[in-house]
Amino acid sequence: MFAIISDIHSNIEALTTVLADIEQRGIKTIYCLGDIIGYGPDPKDCLDLVIEKTQSCVMGNHDYAILYEPTNFNVGAERASFWTRSQIEIESDREKRHQRWNYLGTQQMRWTLSTELDGEPATLDFVHASPRRPINEYLFPEDVYATPTKITAQFDRVKHICFIGHTHLPGVFLDDPDFYTPDELDNVYPIVPEERAIINVGSVGQPRDKDNRASYVYVEKNIVNFVRVPYDYKTTQKKIYDIPELDDFEADRLTEGR
Repeated sequence: MFAIISDIHSNIEALTTVLADIEQRGIKTIYCLGDIIGYGPDPKDCLDLVIEKTQSCVMGNHDYAILYEPTNFNVGAERASFWTRSQIEIESDREKRHQRWNYLGTQQMRWTLSTELDGEPATLDFVHASPRRPINEYLFPEDVYATPTKITAQFDRVKHICFIGHTHLPGVFLDDPDFYTPDELDNVYPIVPEERAIINVGSVGQPRDKDNRASYVYVEKNIVNFVRVPYDYKTTQKKIYDIPELDDFEADRLTEGR
């Protein structure tokens, strides 16, 4: 049994609540799909917790932006990236500072796990954005209707199951192509050998599907379980409002999950 988290975005209230929920379920193994930082007010604390609690993490576009440059970011996201970088750089504890930079700098863009789920072989890929462009390609639910070839091109790169984040919209893409929300699936998706899927685990720290509860998934036997957990978003909002370099919109959106 293992859990997958993504898109924490420096939201320590959401992250600690999700980790507590994972622990309460007796889950010991956690994988992360990136964007640990960016947008939110607590990048260092979130980095430290992910380093401590997860077994593997791939690089997200905001993690990449902190290391290099925020390309194709809106003004608010860009400002948040520069502020986040400054917070990591001014850390007085040299060992902690090195550990955080080293962790970000050694993340892979794609990670693959060959395993068995409920006695059946399974190949699981972990990326932040998409199988085709792991760092920054958005896969939206409407793509299955508007640009179906975009989705079929993704499945050319998927052997079995690929877990993604990035859009903050949880659900399952199939290679028909089609997309199903967690509600349409009763919050469970069975992994079977003969069916390929791209599974978006949603966002821990900044949900955008009109549900402001933190989102993650856990896999038990061969079942992917979509989980939503309420957290103290008002505390996160106040912190953002109190930091001039962070856009108030990043706080406002937490109320409605948008």
